[in-house]
Amino acid sequence: MLRHRSHLLLLFLLLAAGYATRAQSNTIFLSQGRIEFMRSVNVYAQISKEEDNDQWAELRKKASSHFRTSYFDLYFTRSKCLYKPGRESDDKASLFFWQPPAQDNVVWSDLENYRGISHKNIFEQGFLIQDSLRQIKWKITDETRNILGFNCRRANAIIMDSIYVVAFYTDEILTTGGPESFTGLPGMILGVSLPHQHVSWFATKVDAIKVTDVQVAPPVKGKKVDNAGLLQSIQGSLKDWGKTGRQFMEAALL
Repeated sequence: MLRHRSHLLLLFLLLAAGYATRAQSNTIFLSQGRIEFMRSVNVYAQISKEEDNDQWAELRKKASSHFRTSYFDLYFTRSKCLYKPGRESDDKASLFFWQPPAQDNVVWSDLENYRGISHKNIFEQGFLIQDSLRQIKWKITDETRNILGFNCRRANAIIMDSIYVVAFYTDEILTTGGPESFTGLPGMILGVSLPHQHVSWFATKVDAIKVTDVQVAPPVKGKKVDNAGLLQSIQGSLKDWGKTGRQFMEAALL
C-alpha cells in the first residue's frame, strides 16, 4: 500500500511538473509577421532647437502641429525585414515647408548577410541606398518594459558619432530587426527613442501572419548610391542652413 501511494505521489509530481512546463512554454516566439510602428516627432521642440530667432520660431510653430505622427509597417521573416509607409495620419502638414526627410522611407534589411537597401526621397530626388547594415554598439541594461504584451529590455547606443539612442527589444520575436535602420539586438526592436532629436518609433500592433517573399522584397527605384554617396549628394545643399541643415541631415541619414 505504501509503495502504491509513493507511485501515486510520484505520478502527481510528474504531472504537475509537466503542467508547469507547458504553462511556461505558452510564450509564443514569432519568426514572421507584421508590426505597425507609429513615428512621432515633437515638431515644436525641433523648431526651438533649430531657430535662434524667437519670432520666426513662433511663426513656424503656428503653421505646424505640435506633434507629427506617421505610421509604418514592418514585415519580417527570420532573416529579412521591410519597413515602409503604412496607413495615413490625420496630422496637418506644415503650411511653410517642404516634406521633411524620413516621412516615406522604405528600408530593407538582410539580417543574414548584413546588407541593406533603402529608398529615400530628399529634395524631390529619389535615392536608392545600397550598403552594409549599420553596426550599432548596443549596451543592454537591466531596465524592462512591456510593449503590447511583449517583455522588452532596454538598450542604449550612440550612432553617427553623437546621436543618443534608446531602444526596447523583445526576444519573444526572434528576428533581430527593427524600424528604420535599427537592428543588431538579440530580438525585435519594438520601441526606439532619439531624445535629443525629439523623435520616436513605437509598435502599436503586432500581427502573427505568414509573410511572402513579395512582402519583404527590397526597393528597386531611385538613384543608386551608398551611404557616403548620399551624404555627399546632400551636404552641398545644406552647407548654409546652420542648425536646420544639421537636423535635416541627421534625419536623412538615419
